Amino acid sequence: MDYDENENENEILREKLRELHLEHRDLDDVISHLAENISDFDQLKLRRLKKRKLNLKDQISVLESKLIPDLNA
Repeated sequence: MDYDENENENEILREKLRELHLEHRDLDDVISHLAENISDFDQLKLRRLKKRKLNLKDQISVLESKLIPDLNA
């Protein structure tokens, strides 16, 4: 893979990473709001949101690791 292809791939990864961070932040806000207004939600919905948030965190970690230069290269 040449330099331009690598940079293009990295830019795509960075854009996806920005999207995931934004969704993660949004979910964090929703979860906080729901937790404060306990009568306005059900436990199942909150668990699903928290599970989605954890999944996003895992995806973020994978993408961030792909963007770290390989030290053996």
